[in-house]
Amino acid sequence: MPSLSSRRAPATRRLLRPSLAAAVSLVALVLSGLLIGAVGEADRTPSATDNLPDGYDSTTVAELADEFGADDSAVAIVLFTADDGKLSTETVEGELTALYGEVVASEGPQQGDSGRPAQQQPLRISEDATAALGVVPIGAQGASETADAIERIRELLDEQTPDGVDAQVTGPAAVQADLAGVFEGADVTLLAATATIVALLLIITYRSPLLWIVPLLVVGLADQVAAVSATHVLATFGVAWDESTIGILSVLVFGAGTDYALLLISRYRDELRVQQDRYVAMATAVRGTLEAVLASATTVTLGLLTLLLSVVPTTRGLGLACAVGVVIAATYALIVLPCTLVLFGRWVFWPLVPRVGQEPLVDSRTSAWHRLGTTVSRRPRGFALGAIGVVALLGFSVTQIEQGLPTSEQFLDTPESISAAARLGESFPAGTVDPATVITGSDPGEVTTAIEQGDDVVSVRITGQNDDLTRLAVVFDAASNTAAAEAAVVDLRDRLDGFDDTWVGGTEAQSVDERDAAERDRALLIPLILGLVIIGLVLLLRSIVAPLLLVATVVGTFFAALGTSWWIYTGVFGFSAIDVGVPLLAFLFLVALGVDYNIFLITRALEESRTHGLRDGMLRGLTATGGVITSAGILLAAVFAVLGVLPLVVLAQLGIVIFVGVLLDTLLVRTVLVPALSLWLGPAFWWPRRSGAITGD
Repeated sequence: MPSLSSRRAPATRRLLRPSLAAAVSLVALVLSGLLIGAVGEADRTPSATDNLPDGYDSTTVAELADEFGADDSAVAIVLFTADDGKLSTETVEGELTALYGEVVASEGPQQGDSGRPAQQQPLRISEDATAALGVVPIGAQGASETADAIERIRELLDEQTPDGVDAQVTGPAAVQADLAGVFEGADVTLLAATATIVALLLIITYRSPLLWIVPLLVVGLADQVAAVSATHVLATFGVAWDESTIGILSVLVFGAGTDYALLLISRYRDELRVQQDRYVAMATAVRGTLEAVLASATTVTLGLLTLLLSVVPTTRGLGLACAVGVVIAATYALIVLPCTLVLFGRWVFWPLVPRVGQEPLVDSRTSAWHRLGTTVSRRPRGFALGAIGVVALLGFSVTQIEQGLPTSEQFLDTPESISAAARLGESFPAGTVDPATVITGSDPGEVTTAIEQGDDVVSVRITGQNDDLTRLAVVFDAASNTAAAEAAVVDLRDRLDGFDDTWVGGTEAQSVDERDAAERDRALLIPLILGLVIIGLVLLLRSIVAPLLLVATVVGTFFAALGTSWWIYTGVFGFSAIDVGVPLLAFLFLVALGVDYNIFLITRALEESRTHGLRDGMLRGLTATGGVITSAGILLAAVFAVLGVLPLVVLAQLGIVIFVGVLLDTLLVRTVLVPALSLWLGPAFWWPRRSGAITGD
């Protein structure tokens, strides 16, 4: 029996003709190629405050760096250690001092117009005489220039460090350089890994050696267009972005674009079983998926745009960039993909070529999804309560989560800057590697006295002055990246609270401020995201109960994913904490993408209910979309897991929680819990919408 949509074939024939399809495909290819090749991604110079929250003390300290000229450049620390025993006095006073001076002269900032290098501090020898350190102010400006300077320092040390001595570079500048090194070649690696995963899963899904090529090429083209478009939009509006922005954008475009493609192609294949003209079949398939894809893309886009209210510049950039990416992914899926795919004959589905007269998937009584739906329909209450119990159990570990990933754990592979910092702490006061910075416009003597009153302060020294401000370096006895070091910062701020124009910055202060900013963002953005999603579902479904229940399921999925991921973080990978930015981004992606699958299922169930009633409509909707939702979910989970190819823990953590959440949403929530709730509540699920308005009675 022809599908409902196929009855509109005469009206839809005009929407997609051979000449129009070919023209659209050609124009899209040419314009995309020009945009990618001739325009390219926008460039920007990174700022020291890109990842720091607006209006916080540590951000102000970073912004005031220019007030102190060259002396406030990024700082590296050269650490010399004896391979065995102690450093000899002759070696320290001779070769190591000369080598240290050469490093400062070559990479340190220049003073004034004289061109003379900045005056170097003397080498400091540890009390046990096993180590010596020298501070090197880096004259380079910008992250890439600093990374180049650190590389040159390491090369110089490798060449000239005397036998029996090991030389390493640590300090804030070295950590920054190692962080930048994480992303060298990352775009190519991430794109190759993502495309490979998508291709493999598309081949498995379609069981065709040919079909997968078309959606992969279209989505890959959308990904490159999104990267170019997003960076230029960000540059136009002056919004910050960094290397990770493009990586996450690429993963999202591939994931969302492929999801939309799967939904469209599934519907197209069904229409080919009842419609001889493939152009009409594609037109009706587009009409059948248009509402779901537009509703999904709109919801995700609005959710991403809420990140513009974040106090962190790069978080705002991520939200805007990904919003642009989702719009482009939906556009290519709804326009370019159907116009391109329909140019090929039915043979593109070989060997499982759909023929007129074959049973459409939605009518199948033998599919696994129909059998699952029928089983759930016999005891919907039991299945609903059981699924809720599983979700609650998985989310229990949320209460144990510790936030605030220390710098020493931000890399999957420990770089030199981190291992050197640990070695430095064995021979010098723990805070030497990364002292706190105080900038004050008050009397420096009084401020110094107030600082020294802290029991956790080892030393205070003035490192820069101008007409209005004084900068001081404060060394704590607490090791860097520890709760004790952060507590020392909080105590220091309390002691300096009475001084005008006084700010406390540095790495530990930034950690404190980032945690406070993350809490502020979550408190503001999570309710806003939920509100937007609920409003969107209410408008789409013209119901209140269904949207509230659907949103409750995705929120439950988020907590279950976060709780499960915490066990994976600690039990498998040995992380001590979760990065403060992960929960908000994970919530946004899981809620927005979870609503995608809700929309795919519910809109199809509504369509089928018009002619088959509420119960059979839900079963037919599950039968028609169960396979495509599962395929899309597995593919999306795998794509986000690809973030783990980058040796940065925050991206690995984000990838893990989304991977777990999407699988949970796909395999349990969307295929069991939502149908069970709908079947259990019956017409009440759609309240205040009347069942007659759904079924057409």
